[in-house]
Amino acid sequence: MSGDKVTKALLFLSSLTILLLSAGIVLSLTGGAIPAFREYGLSFITSTVWNPTSGSEEYGALPFIAGTVITSLLALLLCIPMAFSTSLFIAEYFRGTRTAGILRSLVDMLAGIPSIVYGFWGFYALRPLLISTGLTDQGFGIFTASLVLAIMIVPYATSLSTEIIAMVPSELKEAAYSLGATRREVIFNVVIPSARSGIVASFILALGRALGETMAVTMLIGNANIIPKGLFSPGNTMASVIANQFGEADGLKLSALIAIGLLLFAITALVNAAGKFIIRRFA
Repeated sequence: MSGDKVTKALLFLSSLTILLLSAGIVLSLTGGAIPAFREYGLSFITSTVWNPTSGSEEYGALPFIAGTVITSLLALLLCIPMAFSTSLFIAEYFRGTRTAGILRSLVDMLAGIPSIVYGFWGFYALRPLLISTGLTDQGFGIFTASLVLAIMIVPYATSLSTEIIAMVPSELKEAAYSLGATRREVIFNVVIPSARSGIVASFILALGRALGETMAVTMLIGNANIIPKGLFSPGNTMASVIANQFGEADGLKLSALIAIGLLLFAITALVNAAGKFIIRRFA
């Protein structure tokens, strides 16, 4: 067998393995979630009740879906201006300087910090600070979790956006400069339009990471099985309720938690699909 055929066979097997793994994940989650959906039907998605009391068990996923969506979108809104500005600073305004190099190293270092470390920082530093402002009594809530989540995904989005912006051909920028354009005009009329699809993709990937974040959110959100009544009220996310209750769950409760995991998988897939559509539409 020739080298080309061997390479082609290996690539095919790798792709097939990924496909089979994805199918296996979906099938296993679906099998575990069937009892919950059989018991509650689609009302499992819309119900706000989470009652694990034996004899009167009732489970609904809406509070956790709402908590996940709110914290992730709020984190993304906080992340975008910070990550976008930092990526422009590194890749354009101070490109090639010692300052940009140091900042890029710091960004890469922050991107590799485990999420539980961010959770500890939020618990022991950010939470007392918020309590001192009088905005919240306990320091736990949607805003606290979202703020730490935003800080977590900023390095991730910054690193990706920096790479994309740095890949814009220098010929395009030099042509604009030769026509008398200022640096600001080059950046906003040449660099950003050229890198737009990649920048959007970086924030979509950051959102995907925020949707599934577990430990930092679990430590700060308050872990209340209710729909949040405000930014400073406690709540729960799909990942945090699974982390908190999976170890002691069995029977219908276990199936409900697996069903939540399946819904989280579906939401993440929808976000990625929407991101691809946006990229194709506006690239």
